[in-house]
Amino acid sequence: MKKFDVPEFYRSPVISRIKQLRKDMDPRKKDYVPTVLDFGKVKFYIARHFGFCYGVENAIEIAYRAISENPDKRIFLLSEMIHNPEVNADLVSRGVSFLMDTLGNQIVAWDSLSNQDIVVIPAFGTTIEIENTLKQIGIDPYKYNTTCPFVERVWKMSKKLGDESYTILIHGKHNHEETRATFSHAVKYGHALILRDFEEAITLSKVISGEIPSEEFYTLFKGKYSEGFNVKEDLKRIGVVNQTTMLATETKEIAAFLKTVMENVFEVKDFKEVFADTRDSLCYATNDNQSATTALLEQPVDIAIVVGGYNSSNTSHLVELCETKFPTFYISSEKEILSPKEIQHFHYHDKKLVKTSGYLPESNVVNIILTSGASCPDSTVDKVLQKILSYYPETKKIEEVMEQFEKTIIENNSSNV
Repeated sequence: MKKFDVPEFYRSPVISRIKQLRKDMDPRKKDYVPTVLDFGKVKFYIARHFGFCYGVENAIEIAYRAISENPDKRIFLLSEMIHNPEVNADLVSRGVSFLMDTLGNQIVAWDSLSNQDIVVIPAFGTTIEIENTLKQIGIDPYKYNTTCPFVERVWKMSKKLGDESYTILIHGKHNHEETRATFSHAVKYGHALILRDFEEAITLSKVISGEIPSEEFYTLFKGKYSEGFNVKEDLKRIGVVNQTTMLATETKEIAAFLKTVMENVFEVKDFKEVFADTRDSLCYATNDNQSATTALLEQPVDIAIVVGGYNSSNTSHLVELCETKFPTFYISSEKEILSPKEIQHFHYHDKKLVKTSGYLPESNVVNIILTSGASCPDSTVDKVLQKILSYYPETKKIEEVMEQFEKTIIENNSSNV
């Protein structure tokens, strides 16, 4: 896989070192067993896969290249390049400005731009309408385009569905930048509809079966369907794609459920007459991170700490998995760890920050899951680990634990060869 030129300050002496060694020992990613760092009083269970993925590293490399290649020009990010506050803040500190917020609300007017300006397209991609607006101004939207290749793969999948006269169902959050971009590309080729979750899939199934009158569809899914959508005609053949950062299990459940609904309602011999078997369109990193988090659920731990931007979809799904088994704290950085007694964390269901006292259990050994979203730098996760360790002065030194980890993993790898 390509190696990207990512600023060194996003790397770290502990987390990056662990990830590289695990990668060297398991290049085909068959082992999802977490890394265990035993400091004595504190033991960390670190996910096999987490942090910067291919698409994020690609985006970071392109964005910083845009800065270095255009020292005398105005540089704009279309919106947040990735959903990580530290990365975006660093780009802003280097003179980059945002054209719009994550919901698509304009911050800088289009008519204030000129063909001498530089615009960086985020990893989520953008809509065809925005691409055309930039072209009209005289700005090349593809020169510094950081759209993730796995997002573009979903667009190709959508085209295939549309070309074969399937309506394109997008499992995603309708106000998320990636889903807005995918919807825009999908409607070039056919009708499209956004489904937020399994509950909306159930509602759609009742429309398809006639249990809910077709005219109610337009109210129930307002703002989520393509122009000219005809309920009686456009739900006879469907296929499912998704926002690449959604929960993999839910996408599969939605697809399997709707496939059965279509077979039963239309009574076909071959389901492909009414349902396209696209499987899921999640990116490899989302799959790997969710699988690695699932492996963490089998560990004997007390709490889970998940690090990432609060508007990061893929991070929220890691939180969702962890909280099925453990008290889980979703933080953006070590700054949210206020003291050994109190932590500030994001409650993603209610979309608000809360404070919790007594988050670290008073036990002989504190066992902690540690993982992060795909847009979170290793350096941030490292700072979280080190801040917690600072509350336990009698723990082993980091270098001692790392040397033992390296020795153990090399020995285990040799015995398996």
